[in-house]
Parts: sequence; C-alpha cells; structure tokens
Amino acid sequence: MISADRLLAFAVMSFLLIIIPGPSVLFVVGRALSQGRRAALMTVAGNAVGAYVLIVAVAAGIGELVERSALVFTALKFAGGAYLVYLGVAAWRSRRALSSALPAARAGTGGGKRTFWEGFVVGVTNPKTIVFFAAVLPQFVDRGQQHPALQMLLLGVVFNVIALASDSVWGLTAATARDWFARSPERLSMVGGAGGLAMIGLGVTVAVTGRSD
Repeated sequence: MISADRLLAFAVMSFLLIIIPGPSVLFVVGRALSQGRRAALMTVAGNAVGAYVLIVAVAAGIGELVERSALVFTALKFAGGAYLVYLGVAAWRSRRALSSALPAARAGTGGGKRTFWEGFVVGVTNPKTIVFFAAVLPQFVDRGQQHPALQMLLLGVVFNVIALASDSVWGLTAATARDWFARSPERLSMVGGAGGLAMIGLGVTVAVTGRSD
C-alpha cells in the first residue's frame, strides 16, 4: 500500500523529530526522576497511545482543522501546558515523601493506571506532535492508492514504534540515575524536586511556544 521509499523517508523524519527532546521526552525524564523506572515506562506507554489518538484524528480529517485553526491549536497547547504545570507542582510538593514511597515503587505497586493516563494526556496535547502529524503526515500518503486514512494509520504505527523505543531509553537512563541518588534520602528529595521543576518549566514552555514549533 505504501512504497518502501515513502515508508523509509517517513521513518527517518520521525526519528529526527523524536530524538530531539520535546514535551514528551522531558515529561518522561521528569517522571523517571520523580517516581522511577515503572512510572517512566507507564508514562511512555500512555504517551504513545495519546500520540496515536492524534494520528487517528488526522486520518479522520481533524488534523487540517487543528493546523488551520489558531483557536483549536491554542486551546490544546494551553491545556497541555497547564496539565504539565499541575503535575510538576504535585511532584515538587511530594518530593520529601519519595524516600518512604521508594520501596513500594520498586515492588511494582502504586498508581500505574493514573500514571498511564497522565502520560496519555501529555501525548495527546503535545504541540510538536500535533503540528507534525497535521502538516507532515499527510504528505507521505500516496493519493494514487486506495484508503489514504489507512495509510496514515500505518505510518502512525511506524512513528509510535520509534517513539516507544527512544522514549523508553530516555526513561530508563533517567531512572538509573535516580537509583543512584536514591541511596541518600536528601539526594532523592533533590532529584524529585528537580523532576517537578522540570515539568513546571516544560508546561510553561509548551504554553508560550508558538505555532512554528
């Protein structure tokens, strides 16, 4: 359905977009520093699902509306930014409780579903991904072939596979650094606070970023 050349070109462009740290990567890193490996991977999974929802929206024709409507884009941008700030403040306020919560986190307990859905919200409101899918994804569809929407969904799978691999590496690397800091309650509190501040800064950045991003 899609030629190998188109598929490869889209994969390369997706990789270049994904490896540049943006809202999703920085959020995963912040979550890894604040809550550890499991939370980071749950965030990556939620973010991937959120990104695919955007792909489905583009395939259904919503992408053009988002790209052309400053109101819709701005609403999504501020919603995502505000949510990141909220999560960052929560991480900052709970930074001193990280030491007591660490054993439970390592045992695999905790709010896995909540972490997943928080990652989903960040993924589905990521301005960089919205613009990429709305403006770039349709260009790789072969209009001469049948089922253009299905082609977009297939390209979206390629994007998500690359994103899952890249974001997981970022999250696991950050979580490993967190384990080193966790040997000292003071260091762990500092890392948790840094993760919260990173999410707050990221939320503000997302909110003030223009359409060119």
